[in-house]
Amino acid sequence: MELIVFDLDGTLLNRHSQISDYTRETLQLLTERHIAYTVATGRTLHASRDILKGHGFVLPHVYKNGVVIWHPEQEHFSHHNLLSRAEMQRVLDACASHDVTPFVFTLVSNNDYTVYHGPPRNGAEEYVVNEYAVRRGLVDKPLEELPDDAVISNISAVGDPGKIRGITDLVGDEPHLVAYRGVAIEDPGVSWLDIHHSDASKGGALLELKTLLGLERVICFGDSDNDLSMFELADEAYAPENAKEHVKAMATATIGHHDNDGIAKFLRERFALDD
Repeated sequence: MELIVFDLDGTLLNRHSQISDYTRETLQLLTERHIAYTVATGRTLHASRDILKGHGFVLPHVYKNGVVIWHPEQEHFSHHNLLSRAEMQRVLDACASHDVTPFVFTLVSNNDYTVYHGPPRNGAEEYVVNEYAVRRGLVDKPLEELPDDAVISNISAVGDPGKIRGITDLVGDEPHLVAYRGVAIEDPGVSWLDIHHSDASKGGALLELKTLLGLERVICFGDSDNDLSMFELADEAYAPENAKEHVKAMATATIGHHDNDGIAKFLRERFALDD
């Protein structure tokens, strides 16, 4: 069995964080040809559910860069490499030192999230609270209510790029933490940050899927640092034109831009889907 694995932002999705009509039709062609595919993303299930709905993503999904795997048929998570309370506290201390509000994601009953956070300090943080609680339907609670036995998957933050960089530098010295940051899609003047256990990776999750699904080959697509672990695992790895330069250097080849249906066009040619 051969499996195609898509990163979402900057790869399968266009600049509006959507699956274009051309890409949607391409996914339908893959399904009709019985070519298996799934997703490996830094997003949560809640941030991906509406985007993926109706597009044939029936196999297990990799979320939060490999911290959790979502099994859509059983509607439950399997998860590994969670954060300890001590590791969480180091991140909270780093955020406090830069006046940034942390958002602590916890798994509840193996199939849902609750997000704990302090009071938002600026418009970007207020936007995130609204996104989580209103648009994505996540339960959000005050950070002081975080239970001692919470199952912590990751910690996120948004804010001034300099502050986010400062938190990243502090966390970078911690042996069991990894931090990814980037420019917010909604506002180029705001940066996002996501921190989880360093043993979690997209590549590690795909190794688990290879065993679970009896895979022989993996073809993956990605554009950023969190995709490199699956590039190392995959038999073929492709980066869109918009990917970071060192990511393109690790790829089997560079293909078209994510905002010009680069992945879909490549797949149509690679698998002769228009024949």
